This record gives sequence, structure tokens and C-alpha cells, in this order.
Amino acid sequence: MSEHPDETPLLERLLARTGQGDSRAFAQLYEHTSPRLFGLCVRMLRDRHEAEEVLQEVFVTVWRRAGDYDAELAAATTWLVTLTRNKAIDRLRQKRARAPLAIVEDFDTLADEGPGPTADAQASQEYERLRRCLETLEPQDRHSIREAFFSGATYKELADRLQVPLGTMKSRIRRALAQLRTCLET
Repeated sequence: MSEHPDETPLLERLLARTGQGDSRAFAQLYEHTSPRLFGLCVRMLRDRHEAEEVLQEVFVTVWRRAGDYDAELAAATTWLVTLTRNKAIDRLRQKRARAPLAIVEDFDTLADEGPGPTADAQASQEYERLRRCLETLEPQDRHSIREAFFSGATYKELADRLQVPLGTMKSRIRRALAQLRTCLET
């Protein structure tokens, strides 16, 4: 979700007011962020109905936990995207018990080609920056990051699939995340 510099203070204020129980601020926060968060859910879950349910769970959690948000620790967008990603991964893991997950080989296949919130999310600068930064990673690191964060695979599942020790997989992902962070900050 791309956050325009002038949008950051607004989202931080809306989160703070939501944390104080301000339902109008919550409605504004929803209006400003839900299309892009929904796009993220659709890309991760590949099911609009599931994405709608997860987005609802996200905003219930935002309502309950907005008071925990600390602008010193993360940008408002980062906090919201992380919460959304984690809820989507939880849903993917629940679904895994019913049916196996498909392995995601290409980041671009996660995109929903239809018009709407997903198209807006794909067009965002942050999406493009993330895509470019992912391309700077070694192929095995890029694959591991995609599997862990877009398919919801656990470290153990990835280590088993790639036939590497669990510690190696954790190190690989930690190193790749550090590289991504550096790339995204420049």
C-alpha cells in the first residue's frame, strides 16, 4: 500500500483517534485504507469472498488494537499492511488443513487483473518498489521470501521443500529481509 508523504500524518492521527474509541476516525481510516488492503488480501488469498472476510477481521482488530499503534516503531501503512498480511497468512494456514497450497513461483501471478482496488494497489509506487527490490535478491532468497510471505509457508515447510536445515532457512529469510529493508529505504 503506497502511502503518500502527506497521508502519513493523517493515517497516524486517524489511528490514534481510533485507539481512543473515535468511530468517525475509524470510518475515515477504513475509507482511506480499505481498497488497498483489500487488494493485498485478494492477491494473497486469490478468493474475493475470503479476502472480504479477512479484511473484516483486520478492521475488527484495528478497532481493538489501534491504541497499541506506535508511530515511533512503524509507519501507519506498515502497521496496517503487516496486520493484514498476518491475518491473510492465518487464513491460508487454516485453508491448508482443507486443501494443499499451490506454490507461488511468480510474484506477478498474485495480481488480480480485474479493475478495482487490486488494480490501484498494483499501480502503487510501493508495489513497484517492492517488486524491483525483490528482483535484486538471489533467486533462492527471492523464492523463499515469496513462499514465506505470499503463500504463508512456515520456515519448517520451506526448509523441508528445499531440503535445507531449518537454521539455514531462517538465516536465508532473515538475510533477504535485511536486503529488502535496505533496498526499500533507499
